[in-house]
Amino acid sequence: MPSHATGAQGADPVLRAALDGDEDAFRVLYRQIHPRLLRYVRTLVGDDAEDVTSEAWLHIARDLATFDGDINGFRGWTATIARHRALDHLRHRKRRPVSQTPVDELPEQTAPEDTETTALDSLSTEAALAFIARLPHDQAEIIILRVVVGLDAKAVAKILGKRPGAVRTAAHRGLRRLEQLINDLELPA
Repeated sequence: MPSHATGAQGADPVLRAALDGDEDAFRVLYRQIHPRLLRYVRTLVGDDAEDVTSEAWLHIARDLATFDGDINGFRGWTATIARHRALDHLRHRKRRPVSQTPVDELPEQTAPEDTETTALDSLSTEAALAFIARLPHDQAEIIILRVVVGLDAKAVAKILGKRPGAVRTAAHRGLRRLEQLINDLELPA
């Protein structure tokens, strides 16, 4: 079976193996990409991020054989799919508001990991995301894609339908605004 990755000699071996059907390699890619993808989707849809990201991974797994590119292209491709699922979710939610089911009617479920440790580990991430959420939407989305997901300006531009220069400018302005927000927070009252 031919390799799917463009420039196979320079391609990431894990990506190449996943594209050739290796389930263990796909799991490695999932573990590398999922946390960042989930943070990105959370900035778009909030508390529904787990469900939306899971649906994105279903689409990614289904369409994996159609991907052709390197590891950076793969990250961009997964972010594009996740963004489309998030926008679909937001459109659906707008058409059909979520019912307000009382919490005590939900089944009792235990977390697979230690909740306290997970909460403590995520505090700094949540604080950073809270600052980013205070930016204009386009700047916030670009910063999440550039910094959290780890995409370059060209990949972000492709995802958002913008020019790479516009992405770099928005990222620069957003980061300057974040710096200002943090400095304002540190000033004594």
